[in-house]
Amino acid sequence: MGVRISPKYQGRVLTIAGSDSGGGAGIQADIKTISALGGYAMTAITALTAQNTVGIEDIIEIDPDFVALQARMCLEDIGADAIKIGMMPTEDVIRKICALLDECAAEVPVVVDPVLSATTGRALSDETSFRALRDVLLKRCAVITPNVPEAERLSGLVITDVEGMMAAGEAICDMGARAAFITGGHLEGIEIHDVLIGNGISHVLSAVRLETGNTHGTGCTLASALATELAFGTPLPEAAQKARDFVRATISNAAGLGNGNGPLNHQFNIKRL
Repeated sequence: MGVRISPKYQGRVLTIAGSDSGGGAGIQADIKTISALGGYAMTAITALTAQNTVGIEDIIEIDPDFVALQARMCLEDIGADAIKIGMMPTEDVIRKICALLDECAAEVPVVVDPVLSATTGRALSDETSFRALRDVLLKRCAVITPNVPEAERLSGLVITDVEGMMAAGEAICDMGARAAFITGGHLEGIEIHDVLIGNGISHVLSAVRLETGNTHGTGCTLASALATELAFGTPLPEAAQKARDFVRATISNAAGLGNGNGPLNHQFNIKRL
């Protein structure tokens, strides 16, 4: 049985990622983002983490067959208009998910957030899973959303400025991705520049840097927002801008929770009744 695709977009988004017990990143951030933007969120959890704003205490990986089964149950019944992929801890889970996508969701756009390490620096995947992401999953995605360190590792290039980001984006597309949306928050400067490259698209999105200690989950949120926009049929350049604007709004309205890198406020525009 294949994925159910309706005649028009409905905003159905399947997120395949790890769980963040602190609620700031991973599956929890994905669900909040998709819901805040009016989409319908479904999940396939790849790992359980015991973490908060300070760091990750422990990780339990979910059996790859069960990860794929979670995704299959969603795709074969509800269907999806876009798929977001985050933390993929092993090569086995990457290959099983790619096989499932080829079987059940060949026409559904996939947004990949190449989660290689947590904000605290802890590795969330090993070398074999990175190679599978680069050599297998990358070729399956409609757009990949690396930050600068992730883009450097994927492309093998050193990035120090916007021109370097564009070169890395082109290299990543040459490796098989249809588009790359590289975020520049790791580079210094009063402005942050993000670069969208792919399929005749070359855009630089710039804005003044927000001085904040509340950025936990920005990568997950950006990729989920982008996937949600694509799930509603928004063209990629507009979807990237809207996703970026949403992330900035969630950062600006963050509540300052926790003792470390605080989470975003995905519900900033939702009021209690």
